[in-house]
Amino acid sequence: MIKRIALITPPYHSGVVESAGTWLNVGFVYIAGSLRAAGYEVDYYDAMSLWHKWPEIKARIEAFKPDVVATTSFTASIYKALELCDLAKQINPSIITVLGNVHASFCYQEILAENPCTVDYIVRGEGEVTLVELLDCLNAGANPASVNGLSFLKDGVVTVTPKAEYIQDLDRLPTAWDLVEWPIYSYRAKNNARLAIISTARGCKSNCSFCSQQLFWARSWRAHSAEHVVDEIEMLGKKYGVEVAMLADELPTYDRIRWEKILDLMIERQIPVKLLMETRVDDILRDADIMWKYKKAGVEHIYVGVEAGTQETLDLFNKETEVCQSKQAIDIINGADIVSETSLVLGLPDDTVESIARTVELAIHYNPDMAFFLAIAPWPYADIYPQLEEYVFTKDYSKYNLVEPVIKPKNMTVEELSHELGKAAQKFFMHKFKHLHELSPWKQEFMLSVLDIFINHSYLADVMKKAMRDGKDMPDEVKMLMKTVKGHGREGGMDRHPAMAPIP
Repeated sequence: MIKRIALITPPYHSGVVESAGTWLNVGFVYIAGSLRAAGYEVDYYDAMSLWHKWPEIKARIEAFKPDVVATTSFTASIYKALELCDLAKQINPSIITVLGNVHASFCYQEILAENPCTVDYIVRGEGEVTLVELLDCLNAGANPASVNGLSFLKDGVVTVTPKAEYIQDLDRLPTAWDLVEWPIYSYRAKNNARLAIISTARGCKSNCSFCSQQLFWARSWRAHSAEHVVDEIEMLGKKYGVEVAMLADELPTYDRIRWEKILDLMIERQIPVKLLMETRVDDILRDADIMWKYKKAGVEHIYVGVEAGTQETLDLFNKETEVCQSKQAIDIINGADIVSETSLVLGLPDDTVESIARTVELAIHYNPDMAFFLAIAPWPYADIYPQLEEYVFTKDYSKYNLVEPVIKPKNMTVEELSHELGKAAQKFFMHKFKHLHELSPWKQEFMLSVLDIFINHSYLADVMKKAMRDGKDMPDEVKMLMKTVKGHGREGGMDRHPAMAPIP
């Protein structure tokens, strides 16, 4: 009889997401809630955020004695997810292993064919209903082929059940916030404030050719009600001491009426939780007249994806925006005294040292507070993949993390591309720090925190330290920080959480 379910994040680290803080897996909060509501016992175990290694993970599994180990994987973490499933089988061959999330949803044929004894079931799409139905089916001794949204091996052949319908009433989904180990989740840029990740909507209506989300959600979009969103933020602040909430949504602002109601409720209730978010350039342009509400409601940081510096590349990416609009959106965010962040994708086949330098100059012209220069990683299931496949030089998915190049441009070596990516970040941020005095006081303080992150916690640490050594014309505040900041991260500059979480 299946009763105990361990939800475990794979211990994958690339030095990217760990830089700014420690992020909880909000998907597991929902799945754990649905499992408990169905009568199952759940261990929510964020091995990744705890920086646990295999011996600690093994001890946790042995202590909980799960009947099922379920894990999750984006493309770069797939190998660690498979190792986790294999470890569970080594501990107890009768443990049922389940794998979900974007990569598994699209690459199930490859995963099941190459790991026939490791992965029992793949959940394609949302897991709250599908996983519960699978476990109920197995407990009843029924055929899992009757459950929608699954892929699994049967007699050596991959069985693919029909796609599960998307969950429409998100407000009714139960959550398990009480299982979250809150002390480990913090946001470094705000003095290690307690950080939550929340979901206000699911889906994406964009058509970006390099992205996985519009494929995963089939260009659909559903949302929690404004009241539910604000109730949850308020509860997290009061009950769990959350000070900062990051919206996990790809497009929280899609419905302007709903989004403005969220802002109005945050203002009306005077909820002190600060918000970090991303949205589209055109939604910022649309909302220029209510950007004051963003600020008053506690929105402190907005990411918009510029992605490219030429219209030709924007069109290749199906961004459905114009180059000039990116500058306008960033100016609007800056005008509201909200931190602006963007990214630009580099390493395309036609990129050269000169074209990358022009992209950096364009980023400086756009003037976001932060810009990151990412190595394009064409997911094997993305729309753009066939156009780039011949330039892909590695199928090592662990490198598909937007930092390590996986495409070799026609006129650059991989080493040259890696160097230019680091140099791009170095040049952009040195320009920002030289002009620190032009920012508002609170942004100046924020950017000094960002510098501390770069020096002590980031994959950019080496290039930033070198730039600071060479930066004779840096502002006094930056020079002072360089003298006082001491590296306190370990093992590559990353913090570790040595705690062993309690068994529920």
